[in-house]
Amino acid sequence: MSLDIKTLTLQLGDRNIAKQAHRVLKKLLKKGVTEALLLQELQALQEHPQQYTNHKYWGSVAALLVEAAAAQKTAQDEALEVLRNQPLPYAVFGEQYIDTESIRQMNNAMRLPIAEAGALMPDAHVGYGIPIGGVLATRQNVVIPYAVGVDIACRMCLSIWDVEGTYVEKTRDKLKKLLGEHTFFGINASNPNPLPDDIWDKSEWKATKLIRSLRKKAEEQIGTSGTGNHFVEWGILDVYEEDEALGIPKGQYLALLSHSGSRGFGASIANYYSKLAKERTRLPKELAHLAWLSLDTEEGQEYWISMHLAGEYASANHHQIHRRIAKALGLQPVKMVENHHNFAWKETLPDGRTAIVHRKGATPAHAGTLGVIPGSMIQAGFVVKGLGAAASLNSASHGAGRLMSRKAAFQQLSPGQLRQVLQEHGVELIGGDLDEAPMVYKNLTDLMKVQKNIVKPLAAFYPKIVRMAEPDRRPWARED
Repeated sequence: MSLDIKTLTLQLGDRNIAKQAHRVLKKLLKKGVTEALLLQELQALQEHPQQYTNHKYWGSVAALLVEAAAAQKTAQDEALEVLRNQPLPYAVFGEQYIDTESIRQMNNAMRLPIAEAGALMPDAHVGYGIPIGGVLATRQNVVIPYAVGVDIACRMCLSIWDVEGTYVEKTRDKLKKLLGEHTFFGINASNPNPLPDDIWDKSEWKATKLIRSLRKKAEEQIGTSGTGNHFVEWGILDVYEEDEALGIPKGQYLALLSHSGSRGFGASIANYYSKLAKERTRLPKELAHLAWLSLDTEEGQEYWISMHLAGEYASANHHQIHRRIAKALGLQPVKMVENHHNFAWKETLPDGRTAIVHRKGATPAHAGTLGVIPGSMIQAGFVVKGLGAAASLNSASHGAGRLMSRKAAFQQLSPGQLRQVLQEHGVELIGGDLDEAPMVYKNLTDLMKVQKNIVKPLAAFYPKIVRMAEPDRRPWARED
């Protein structure tokens, strides 16, 4: 017989069960049952032991398998983190614009034993762990890599020139050419001529083995943009509210807006430490992406250092793009506004507690802080000043938010529809695809109304020439 005790032990996972199964196999072989049939029965027994508990021969083995499975489940359940029975209360802004699955995801996050407070922005849509547009404050000594996100420190950066907005139409061909020559898009995009940068002088590049291994990739990709909803675009900035925080008189100005993050460097960090968090924190399968790392451990500190370096690297990416284009344009901007999301900050909550505030696709909106909330290719985005709202945990939306998944966009929209809507609004698109068509986004003007106590809009940005990655028909696996 080919199934000896050693082989059966490996197959059944327990030597005592293997011995009992071996006795049954010998008995049935003597009765003339073929070995092939016995192997089939043994496989069925492993898959459905409950169905064999009253079997004349296999009953004893089935009982042992059922008992072992129950013991294993009990051990696993005991190892799982205990969740709250009910989610902590949290503010939802513009619930009428948010799908039920995003609400469910946020509810699950607020059941974590480490959760302290939360908020959900009106642009929310489903993500990994918590929804994009979710704000989650946790205990001050833990961080959740997936609540930060895969594209760590994804940012908005706006350069404003003291040039009338009509410059866009007068020099459209020139501006389009500048985007074509000085921006680089795609998962594996590299920058053939990166500018000198102080980012490389940081000691953190030697902090961990993982960071050191990613240095070369970071050097190759600095000053480049990813795929999905990342863009660099020329547009007209209409400043309609004079404010000393912005420091620009009312009027229309030439402006350049970019959206991208920490590229392959940040993604590699996110994937590595998200996997590590799942190994360190036992959660029910459906909540596995909410696994956390303790900042009191070496792994937690490594992630914290890596996340902050990715944040500075993401900022350097944008500055490379804006410096390069400004130099080619022959004009220096008078103002730059930037902010990032997909990050975790150590902050003081309204009640005085110190916490780690994760903003996944949410804009920091502390009192007096400037930020940029983009719309879509055909709807205005806004330069805003934060009002420091306690209910939102000093946060606002990071955009309009998706109405339609990427997969649905390819199924429901056509290239002709995209061309028509862009032409109607006088917008020229370089690259891009249906998954970023304006029709897949919510109406940002509606969303701004429910954020009137969170941020104060100071200016509107109208896209005119948009540069994105070339079409990629496998995009719905990405997270925005």
